[in-house]
Amino acid sequence: MALHESGEMYLETIYILTQRSDSVRSIDVGEYMGYSKPSVSRAVGLLKKDGYIVIDEKGYINLTETGRQKAEQIYERHLILTSLFQNLGVDEETASEDACRIEHYLSDKTFNAIKAHMNKYKS
Repeated sequence: MALHESGEMYLETIYILTQRSDSVRSIDVGEYMGYSKPSVSRAVGLLKKDGYIVIDEKGYINLTETGRQKAEQIYERHLILTSLFQNLGVDEETASEDACRIEHYLSDKTFNAIKAHMNKYKS
């Protein structure tokens, strides 16, 4: 179940949307990400096949326990990296965009060191 950057982005989006609403559908994901229905449908199908999400009879997307854990991990990376960049003086929008790019490629070892540093020097 190796998850690539695009799959992680979809999981993160589903997680964010579930924090805002109890009902998330593919159309919501597409609107949030600015992607076409076929792209979202393909990605959702792959996430379902790999056991990260389930889709109920009404078409609502729910994260499985595995999907929720992975999405929370990705989102945590995003939040911490965004905060780090903002603390360095980067504006919020750029910090968030850069965090989104980096969060998928950073090793756990490096991320954990950044996280420990951020926790140690919280203001």
